[in-house]
Amino acid sequence: MHATPFVLQKMASVISAHGLHTGSQFAAHTPMDTLDICAVAYIVAEHRTPPDVFFTDEIASIQLIQASPRAMDAIKAISDVLDTPPCETRTADGLYEADLIEHVSNWAATPPIGATTPPTTSEVIGRILRAANHATQTVA
Repeated sequence: MHATPFVLQKMASVISAHGLHTGSQFAAHTPMDTLDICAVAYIVAEHRTPPDVFFTDEIASIQLIQASPRAMDAIKAISDVLDTPPCETRTADGLYEADLIEHVSNWAATPPIGATTPPTTSEVIGRILRAANHATQTVA
């Protein structure tokens, strides 16, 4: 199986079992450590436990996630099936690139226009599985 669909399916499983963090930083200490959707992509893609920076340092967390091509492929796949396009940010060399982590994290944690609550955990899982299905179809 292609890596991206596998990572996405595993992400859905992890979120189903452990929940989803939608607050500050990329993780929270609760009775069970919960992770932001992009942090879940990282731990699944890299086969590791959450690094300490996920709980304390947003900038270092973003850099760590961005350094994982497999996590970024999964995040891009989710971004591709969202209803809105990602914002673009200017890079140091003056070019623009899509801010995929911001796009996906904000989607999972922010109420859509006209709503008062963010997507439910089930809705997030459903969108991840849609991304996995789409990624499987585009590889075949």
